[in-house]
Amino acid sequence: MAPQVVPPSSDFDWSKLAFDLYPTAGHVKYVWKPETGWGEQQFVESPYLNVHISAVGIQYGASCFEGLKAFRQEDGQVKLFRPDENSARLNHSAAALSMPEVPKDIFLEACHTVVARNLQFVPPHAPYGGAGSCYVRPTLIATGAELGLVPGNEFTFFVYVTPLGSLYGSAGGKAPAVDAVVVHEFDRAAPMGTGTIKAGGNYAPVLKYQAQAKKQGYAITLHLDSKTRSQIDEFSTSNFIAIKKRASDDEKPTLVYPKSESILKSVTAKSLMDIARSLGWNVDHRPIPFQEVIDGGLEEVMACGTAAAITPIRSITYLKEDGEQAKVSIGDGQNAGPRTLELLQNLTGIQAGNKEGPAGWLWPAEGVDAAKA
Repeated sequence: MAPQVVPPSSDFDWSKLAFDLYPTAGHVKYVWKPETGWGEQQFVESPYLNVHISAVGIQYGASCFEGLKAFRQEDGQVKLFRPDENSARLNHSAAALSMPEVPKDIFLEACHTVVARNLQFVPPHAPYGGAGSCYVRPTLIATGAELGLVPGNEFTFFVYVTPLGSLYGSAGGKAPAVDAVVVHEFDRAAPMGTGTIKAGGNYAPVLKYQAQAKKQGYAITLHLDSKTRSQIDEFSTSNFIAIKKRASDDEKPTLVYPKSESILKSVTAKSLMDIARSLGWNVDHRPIPFQEVIDGGLEEVMACGTAAAITPIRSITYLKEDGEQAKVSIGDGQNAGPRTLELLQNLTGIQAGNKEGPAGWLWPAEGVDAAKA
């Protein structure tokens, strides 16, 4: 029997969908306790979480989260993009923060239920992703109350959704290019620190510098490695990925991705590397000196992530050793490069079901079933 389909709400003006938080039907949650492990799934209509003021997640920052998307297909079905990868990454974060693992079956069940109960908030199908998707935010937080510095005795796993527009305007196979600036006065993650996990505490300290950059006209901030401040790590909101400069147009493109122990392992970047290989490109996963950007060694640069999708970078501004600002133009300094657009069209085409992708990338294969919510 085909999954039960619920169409997009006719009460929502989908043409005005922004990158924002919208009210939905509710979220799902599970509670872990030492004597029971993970409890039964609960569907909660209220968007509020009742937590003790001394919860370890509030007092000591024991929380982590994930971000993935669900897309409406041409036949009206809704499928999530690679949720198994997000499940694995959440558990990597949980282990680092002394929190219990969320079993993969619970993670997938939670994602399926919350999307199924909110199918009316999944935007209409549009070729190559259009401008809309349903953003899915799994979160794990220590909700047990403790005074001392201990892991806690209660944990809550919840998943909520919101219809979502584009973060930087990349949609429908098109992508406006943006300006980036290097953050020199703040180290995002220490060597052997928390850079590889999606902890809430990794993001709050960046807000100040991100706001400053936006006031100066930069859409996105870039971080170098904390140890030498000479290697590229990642953007504040997303991973860094680039196309190496070629000696001639006949040379096969090479996609380069930073090798660092301080960056989040992006599901989007991993997918793009797989897509690049399928296109016959070379993939070079290695440390990327920032000097390579200065010397013009990269002909295209992009930010990639669940929220950002693929965002072309047209310039990167940085401080020289003498303290003076300098700006490096990428490509023509104005528009997305052809390889960036090719990657974007392949990625969003697979997500929207307009292109065939590797087996298992869209889940569930038959689509989210409202009858199984």
